[in-house]
Amino acid sequence: MKIPRFFLVLLAILTPLFAENPPEAPTPDQATLRANLQKIAEGLQYQDGEITLQGGIAKIHLPNGFRFLDPKNAEVVLSKIWGNPPGAKTLGMLVPTDISPASASAWAVILTYDEDGYVKDDDAEKIDYTKLLKEMQESTTEASKEREKQGFGSIQLIGWATPPRYDKSSHKMYWAKELKFDGSDENTLNYNIRLLGRRGVLVLNAVAGMEQLPAIQSATPTLLSMIDFQEGHRYSDFDSSSDKVATYGLAALVAGGIATKAGLFKGLFVALLAAKKFVIIGFLAVAGYLKKVFGKKTEQG
Repeated sequence: MKIPRFFLVLLAILTPLFAENPPEAPTPDQATLRANLQKIAEGLQYQDGEITLQGGIAKIHLPNGFRFLDPKNAEVVLSKIWGNPPGAKTLGMLVPTDISPASASAWAVILTYDEDGYVKDDDAEKIDYTKLLKEMQESTTEASKEREKQGFGSIQLIGWATPPRYDKSSHKMYWAKELKFDGSDENTLNYNIRLLGRRGVLVLNAVAGMEQLPAIQSATPTLLSMIDFQEGHRYSDFDSSSDKVATYGLAALVAGGIATKAGLFKGLFVALLAAKKFVIIGFLAVAGYLKKVFGKKTEQG
């Protein structure tokens, strides 16, 4: 199977940046790339205050320290700054006020919505997360083998960076996984927050390197409190006589948010094999690519 042209182009850009002993001073090409990324970042249009999502299903009340990028501006960050394929469908992006998306220390929370139905939480206290992690690691290993056959780098699920926690009163859940991608010096942090609603799940995925874990852990209470479903869309508004029930529960939500008739882990396997999730590709930029372009010094703005 041929490697898509996008990956060949990305590889050509990244190869010198991931060299074992990169030069201290940027090459002319790197300097030009750095200037271009900074210029794109300076053109982003941020919002603050109250943000309404998806026609009113949820609202964000932005506190000091965070700002919002609408889907159009989020697409600019994902594709033009972080080097993802264009066309990612998001509800927008939350970014720290004091860090530019083009900074070496950039991290962001990407918002999407999965309207798969009402996710029952009656399995919340029955889940064995140690066993679940082991099964996820095995599935990731198998998917990685297939990815390598197709010319893609390997993926390894190292473990929980933050074990899953579910608040039954607010119907909010969060956890974090540590992943290792072939060719990267730094492991990725895949930090997940899920808000259960009447007809689906509001998905918040933090894209970052492992070194941003303390910052994201510190911000988690703020992230959990700033966004909520609105009346008529809340978990408590579920109507069993008319509303659809999701085909998966909390365990599947943690394992990958994918439930198919063929089975949970087959669905997870397919997702890892395809690696179409922009958060996986986006890690390459946040945890390695931008760091090589801009250096290790934290860039503000």
